[in-house]
Amino acid sequence: MTVVVKIGGARAVDPEGALADVASLVADGEDVVLTHGGSTAVDETLEDLGEEPTYVETPGGVVGRFTDEESMDVFKMVMPGKLNTDLVESLHNEGVDAVGLSGTDGKLLEGKRKSAVRVKEDGKKKIKRGDHSGKIESVNADLLETTLEGGYTPVVSVPMLGKEKSGGYTAVNADADRAAAAIAGALEADLVVLTDVSGIYEDPNDESTKIESAATPAEFEAVTDAAEGFMTKKVMAAEEALEGGASSVIVATANADAPITSALEGAGTTLEPGALADEADETETEAAE
Repeated sequence: MTVVVKIGGARAVDPEGALADVASLVADGEDVVLTHGGSTAVDETLEDLGEEPTYVETPGGVVGRFTDEESMDVFKMVMPGKLNTDLVESLHNEGVDAVGLSGTDGKLLEGKRKSAVRVKEDGKKKIKRGDHSGKIESVNADLLETTLEGGYTPVVSVPMLGKEKSGGYTAVNADADRAAAAIAGALEADLVVLTDVSGIYEDPNDESTKIESAATPAEFEAVTDAAEGFMTKKVMAAEEALEGGASSVIVATANADAPITSALEGAGTTLEPGALADEADETETEAAE
């Protein structure tokens, strides 16, 4: 079994339990690929340098970072630099032979660069140029599999390698949840998304309304209806992971003992491939309408 684990970058996420759990899983012979976020650390570094982080809203209502050239420099410094190195260091202290990789290494994460994005400002749709972002279109699964077969545990960070229209490449930002999703799909692995809440809640303010699982399209629709704020992107990433071939996606808390093992045993919200309607189902539904 291969497990892809994504540790969130929010300040409220404590990675200590997850790192110890990675060590336990690896000692038991499991293959683990660790990925991580870091938006909070990037924002804090920008502010320390006197820069203001910029967030924009898409016409579809999704809020995300706008990464200009200066922000991209900080992003490269913080994500594959400090945060990835810190996690690799911590895993070595847990007895794990960890290897840090960014999405640019060996074309691990690749796709087209988006230099302009559609945004909504003051109720109007606009084009904002100068962005350094992209959507992952391919994963070098062979690189990860070779690393795992060699007895090493990859720790993967964005940026990704963005293909320019004119040819050549530029390191660009990509959403960390969607990066983990792409990796899990490419490896046909279970994806465990660790965050600061115990799962996806029907009422975002009430932990007792946690959705245990979604195994049918109707149940998945309930999940997408419930997701708000930062959870919206996680559900989008979960859908992409399952579409790409992931065995399952579990959204669970990082702030627990053995959080990965607990998630795989049923803690959190588990999303299964059957939760997605296949094309035949959609065609039949459209025909019936």
